[in-house]
Amino acid sequence: MMEAVWIESKIALRFLSDNRMQTLMIIFGIAVGSAVIVFITALINGLQANIIERTLGTQAHIRLLPPDEINRIARAPQGVLQLLLESKRAQGLRSIKNWQEVRDALDQQPQIIAVSPLLSGPAIARRGVARSSVALMGIDPSRYLRIIPINQDIIAGRFFVGAGNAVIGSELASDFGLSAGDKLRIDAGDGREAIVTISGIFKLGVRELDSRYVYLDLKQTQTLLNLPGGVTVIDTRVKEIFKADAIAARLGRLTGLKAESWMETNGQLLNALSSQSMSTQMIRLFVGISVAFGIASVLAVSVVQRTREIGILRAMGSPRAQILRIFLLQGGVLGMTGSAVGGLFGYGLVQAFNVFGPKLFFIPVNPMLIPGAMAVATIAGVVAAAFPARRAARYDPAVAIRYV
Repeated sequence: MMEAVWIESKIALRFLSDNRMQTLMIIFGIAVGSAVIVFITALINGLQANIIERTLGTQAHIRLLPPDEINRIARAPQGVLQLLLESKRAQGLRSIKNWQEVRDALDQQPQIIAVSPLLSGPAIARRGVARSSVALMGIDPSRYLRIIPINQDIIAGRFFVGAGNAVIGSELASDFGLSAGDKLRIDAGDGREAIVTISGIFKLGVRELDSRYVYLDLKQTQTLLNLPGGVTVIDTRVKEIFKADAIAARLGRLTGLKAESWMETNGQLLNALSSQSMSTQMIRLFVGISVAFGIASVLAVSVVQRTREIGILRAMGSPRAQILRIFLLQGGVLGMTGSAVGGLFGYGLVQAFNVFGPKLFFIPVNPMLIPGAMAVATIAGVVAAAFPARRAARYDPAVAIRYV
């Protein structure tokens, strides 16, 4: 068996080497197609990872909020017609009931890697004659930094809340002329005010967040917003971000709270990512088809050119299956060799982009990308060789030997 395989491989390689220019041309074509597949796939994957990192780097994967308050209308007595013109009830600032128990229950969920209670509410920041509407963010720092590592985005001072200290965004600091160590007055209404020291300034790169977020200690925020012992949101981070919708639905049923996933609040982003993935699949499909047709056409010509040799092999006792395997081997060798060269060239293009490109984002290369491309190209080569191989195997030896 091994001897037969060796003979078939030797004949297949001999057929390919006899017409080197033709073989090199098809290998070059396959290499270009494989390089395109490797580079485009790595580029799109890197772009998607960058977009997701930038988007989810400033928000939780799933947020749990109190259920909406609804108007409760007393029913009219039986037999009395009741006409209602009802508007939606205004949603005031309110705490999650028994949030400590909810937090502890979420800590036990295997799909959740971080849980952080948060108290968020509106206030007015003042310094001199300057005024600005801000969002107070009362946090437990040790938990919150596992959701959003904002300490990595500090551009001045350090991330420290508590003891009358606050961390603010770069846009707010610029508008108020603040730097680390300066004072800022926070007015939450109804006479609830506090003067805080700016311990750090962050820059997330999102203007809305950099101009509005003021991070404070949870207890101080509870006092300012008149919500003692309460939190308005429980943020979570999950292991598998693209299963956030399903996990959110399950958490909503488990806790009785309103659960919002990042996939729900970023619908347009999700559609864009899906469109990018579909585009990549289409490019890979059409490049693969063109590679297969190129291999099939070259081997079809090779069958015609090798008619006499095929007849001699058949006359010497080579069965049809052996002739079939010889040409299938040629297709596999062409696909594997071309894709290996193209994969390495595509990898080189990715590294050139990372080193000499615009530095917009880094493109990682999945270790399985090049072997995967080679496997697909090899299979495509074997499949493309099937028709020419069957044609060669059907040749009658007596007729083929007379072929000139």
